[in-house]
Amino acid sequence: MDGDRRSRRRFLKRRKKRRPRFSRILEGLAGDPTRERVSVGDIIAAMGDRAFGALMLVFALPNAIPTPPGTSAILGAPLIFLAAQMMFGRRPWLPQFIANRSMARQDFATLVGRLAPWLSRAEKLLRPRLSTLTLPPMEYLIGFVCLVLSLVLVLPIPLGNMLPAIAISIFAFGVLERDGVWTIAGLIVSAISLFVAAGVVYALIKAVFYLITNALH
Repeated sequence: MDGDRRSRRRFLKRRKKRRPRFSRILEGLAGDPTRERVSVGDIIAAMGDRAFGALMLVFALPNAIPTPPGTSAILGAPLIFLAAQMMFGRRPWLPQFIANRSMARQDFATLVGRLAPWLSRAEKLLRPRLSTLTLPPMEYLIGFVCLVLSLVLVLPIPLGNMLPAIAISIFAFGVLERDGVWTIAGLIVSAISLFVAAGVVYALIKAVFYLITNALH
């Protein structure tokens, strides 16, 4: 009898429909003919309980590649909002001037078309496992770490935004698909990025003191 129950639970678990991938949701928004524009608020509504992961990925991923000066400060500010809300277990919320930002659906479709192959490759590596590492109270710790990384990201540290952005992106993928393995990877990359950022800051301070000492002598 117990064996039959276990078999039934396994069967129902296999039958349970998986949540749509992030890339599929973006493609759905891009292909919706009833929309003229797609806003950040639309992404929040479409992602539901996974909005944190989606928005963190949207704002962090561009910082993971070389960008013009000042980009990290612009995209990092929303990450601070989101990470703080995750840390305190609040629902994702952004100020209206950010949530209302939008682009024409055709432009959004073009952007999604470029990102979709990369997102699909990453999503193939994701699956629900060690999910407790992506749920409260662990989710609050992820929020705290991402808040620290976001603060580092907005600072004008030379090359100091790429590693924190990569770490936040890894966390975002883990939260999106409830993949605890990616959470562990995010913690490792976070430690490396904070160590590197601290080293850069220390080197800059030491260089300033060296210049001041030489100037005085």
